[in-house]
Amino acid sequence: MRFSIILRYVGTVMLCVSAFMAVSAGISFWNNSDSGFYPLLLSSLLTLLLGAFPMLFVPKAESITNKEGFIIVVGSWVLACVVGMFPYLIWGGEFSLINAWFESVSGFTATGASILNDIEALPQGMLFWRSASAWIGGVGVVMFALVILPSLGTNKMALSNVELSSLAKDNYRYRTQIIVRILLVVYFGMTAATMLLLKAAGMRWFDAVCHAMSAVATCGFSPKNASVGFFDNVWIELILVVAMFLGSIHFGLIYATFTRKSNNIFRSEVVRVYVAIIAICSVCVAVSLRLSDIYPTIWSSLRKAGFQVVSLISTTGFATADTNIWPPFAIVMLIFVSIICACAGSTSGGLKVDRALLSGKLLVAKIRQQQHPNAVIRIRVDGVSQDDHQLHGAILFVVVYLALILFGTITGTAFGQDLMTAFSSAVSCVGNVGPGFGGVGSLSNFADVPTILKLQDTLLMLMGRLEIFGFIQLFFIKSWR
Repeated sequence: MRFSIILRYVGTVMLCVSAFMAVSAGISFWNNSDSGFYPLLLSSLLTLLLGAFPMLFVPKAESITNKEGFIIVVGSWVLACVVGMFPYLIWGGEFSLINAWFESVSGFTATGASILNDIEALPQGMLFWRSASAWIGGVGVVMFALVILPSLGTNKMALSNVELSSLAKDNYRYRTQIIVRILLVVYFGMTAATMLLLKAAGMRWFDAVCHAMSAVATCGFSPKNASVGFFDNVWIELILVVAMFLGSIHFGLIYATFTRKSNNIFRSEVVRVYVAIIAICSVCVAVSLRLSDIYPTIWSSLRKAGFQVVSLISTTGFATADTNIWPPFAIVMLIFVSIICACAGSTSGGLKVDRALLSGKLLVAKIRQQQHPNAVIRIRVDGVSQDDHQLHGAILFVVVYLALILFGTITGTAFGQDLMTAFSSAVSCVGNVGPGFGGVGSLSNFADVPTILKLQDTLLMLMGRLEIFGFIQLFFIKSWR
């Protein structure tokens, strides 16, 4: 394994991160050189040096192995989180070392959990950097390097194969090198459209840009302490619901829909199940809110319920209400969608509707097999027959995913958290959802979480964003052949 080559390609990712820091510094400069300018500029220069050094002294490789590609991808994620701390640490304020690490990991993993008690105290450049880190991490830190830096050549295929899970690639019916372009075209297009619509709905340009980046990345970082509830604007909420929903749909299906391909959103079984879950849960939560007299009308209840359901199931985490005061049934429904989450091939984290659907079909097939032992039962999703490898992989992922939630709950309670806070924190971090309930509710934060649990939560975020096994394999890299 050639570590010099690994450093070279990780360096390309650092150059991309440095560029976004420079843009954030430019925004601070434009805003009368606010207090975020020098921390962002210095961080950009440090990250630039870190990325440029191996680019200058390590020659380009004609090809890389799968093992090298894997370390490049995982290493890029971890190092991006490390350099993402720089602006926070230099700026100071609420950012201790652990808090800066937590905020950086939360951004790059598109989780959206925060340690900030006063978000609005940050200068505009720093607020933009928070949203930018989420936007980079939403589609994948490696994806930007794959398109922006053409010097990667044929190595794009090796890296994209590692960056995209096999579950995410099922609906891409294109060559590997085209997939990266599709991802970024859809990503840029949705971000631009959301930004313009939010501006038209009454947001300032800066707020529109930050919310658009966070919504499409399904992160939930808002420059306002009250999140989206600050605006109390039904049109803004509707635009963000659509953006969060589209950001949580397989990007290949979105592209196919706009290019009038047959494998589009309207024909996808996974999307139909996803929409059904959103609709049923939204109605159930709305009825629960109305019966509990939380809101005066069924329409106001449906407005609040629909936004929170889409926000959590898409793993975004924006808020328009304090869900801690909602009735237990509504909270249970929100926890359910926080565990199931959205579709593979999107910017969302979590268990994924695809795996839940596969697991359900496997259960039905098992029952039918017991009734008809000689029957040959094939499991299909979107018309594609699933082999044993895919089925076993989905079930194993579900088991490990739930085990991590159990682990996070046990350790949380062991270090003094109440059961609801510990459990919802674990669900939030493993699924990259953002807010939980109890002490980490929709209008609360992770500031008071013990330091050791903050470290644990960042580990869970990284594992969730790297689809668990991608992160675990890093510790067994020596055993690869």
